[in-house]
Amino acid sequence: MTASDVRDYDPGDGRISTPSTTRSPAWSADVRPRPTAALPPLAPDRGQPAPDLFEVVEHFREGLVVCDADGVVRHVSPVAERLLPEVTPGELLSAAGVPGLSEGTAGAFTYRGRQLTARQVPLSGARCCWYVEDVTDSVSRADALLAERARSAFLAVVGDKLGNPLHPDRAAAAVVRLAVPTLAEVAVLVLAPRAGRARWWRASRTDGEAPMVDSGVLADGELPVAIADGLTGVEPHAVDWLVEQAVDAGWLPGLAGTGSAARVVPLPGRDAPVGVLLVARATRWYDEADVELIRAFAARAGAALTTALLYRDQAEVADTLQASLLPIEPAEAAGVQWGTAYRPAQAGLRIGGDFYGSHRLPDGGSVFFLGDVSGKGVEAAVFTGQLRQCLQALHRLESHPGRLLRLLNDALLETTQAHGQGRFATMVLGVARPQRDGGLTLTMASGGHLPPLVLRASGEVESVPLRGMLIGVVPDPRVGEATVRLAPGETCLLYSDGVTEARGGRRGDEQFGTERLVTALTGCQRMPAPALAERVEQVTCDWLAHGDHDDIAVLAVRAAGPSGRGSRHLHSVPAPADADQQKETDE
Repeated sequence: MTASDVRDYDPGDGRISTPSTTRSPAWSADVRPRPTAALPPLAPDRGQPAPDLFEVVEHFREGLVVCDADGVVRHVSPVAERLLPEVTPGELLSAAGVPGLSEGTAGAFTYRGRQLTARQVPLSGARCCWYVEDVTDSVSRADALLAERARSAFLAVVGDKLGNPLHPDRAAAAVVRLAVPTLAEVAVLVLAPRAGRARWWRASRTDGEAPMVDSGVLADGELPVAIADGLTGVEPHAVDWLVEQAVDAGWLPGLAGTGSAARVVPLPGRDAPVGVLLVARATRWYDEADVELIRAFAARAGAALTTALLYRDQAEVADTLQASLLPIEPAEAAGVQWGTAYRPAQAGLRIGGDFYGSHRLPDGGSVFFLGDVSGKGVEAAVFTGQLRQCLQALHRLESHPGRLLRLLNDALLETTQAHGQGRFATMVLGVARPQRDGGLTLTMASGGHLPPLVLRASGEVESVPLRGMLIGVVPDPRVGEATVRLAPGETCLLYSDGVTEARGGRRGDEQFGTERLVTALTGCQRMPAPALAERVEQVTCDWLAHGDHDDIAVLAVRAAGPSGRGSRHLHSVPAPADADQQKETDE
């Protein structure tokens, strides 16, 4: 194609190129431009009749009914004929009996099972025109959307309400309370039986008030057949007889068998249904959408109840294990009064790494001990349990404190090396033997623990020179030994480093220390052992001012006198402020 061909080319989009009037170059002088054909002009439609108005409105979505001034129908469009077959041209519109048109008021109405809307438009000459539209599908879609939004909002509330209770009873009560009145007028929840007995909860609708919830227990054999089947995971499909069964069992107060509807849905659990939910109402039957909503509700309820039951089982196991790991109160012994105080570092855990206790000896004496293992929390408590078990067995073989402590060291070394734990402990272990005058002779050995304090009858506090090496670290540790004589009414105090290393004060970083402990004990010689132990715990906690702390353990050993016997339940006696106040008390 030459240059002139390109210049004069018609692109075909209605833009017609015209030949150039400029002189062509010499090299293209022999090329003649091609003639271009002009497009035919767009002529208007002439001679065609104008479309009739009613021919146009036949294609409207709305039906059209035209009436004259007397209310006589003059025209009915095809759409109106289909929607309103009783409306006939030449007759009065009111005679057709169409609600919404016969009364002459516009609005929405139901006719022949369809949702219609009508609006009236005045015309000239007192005539009028009615526009009628079928809105059944749009109303159905809007209703379905609103129903789906309501179901979603209901399930969201259910998920929020059932996400909090971790107690099975509270979770079960919340399930039946949420089911009324959205799902039922009466809702009954039955948990899977335990030990041949099944717990149940029921919520009933009350006018203008919150649902009433009650509960009870039934034997496994007393459950209705539908409930027993639901507990196996089977959802009964033949629901005609469910109401009769529930009414006969007395589960549906205020509902009669005739005209009422009921459904039974299993609540899914981990391996088997955690329970079943019975819902019943007298207003209308449960359609497929209702059943799907009940199943979605049951799925959330089953998850909540499964979580609550699992939490309960774990809590029972934890409580049992914690009870076995808690410090054991010293056994009562003649001539000895024990006092104890214990506060773990993690209050919610209730257990820690500090321990104390005692064992009676065949000769009338008592082995007593207080110690602290490395670490905190559950691991430390487990190691403490192992140590106490070793002492329980070894004290029957050896009663001398030093040799018993070395045997315990060998047992702990074997245990820690076998499990690769690398844990250790500090401990004061002693033997208390009553004397004829009511006093006590304490023979004590120390494995790296804080030295005990002795509160004399004069009110003075003495420190027992007792040193030693950690237990569970080396095969043959150096063990310090000492013997202390307690006169009647005097007390020996054993304590863990959670007391002396408690940090508090003005800046919160100052240790309580041994000096403050001695000051707190001075002048408290008349306190019973339980009150003295509680006082040490109290002054330590006051120093902490609710700050973090290590495990705190206190064991007080008091010479009870000739007729004294061990007691751990005496009331606390407040400590005197100073020596002068103590003197006044004595007088």
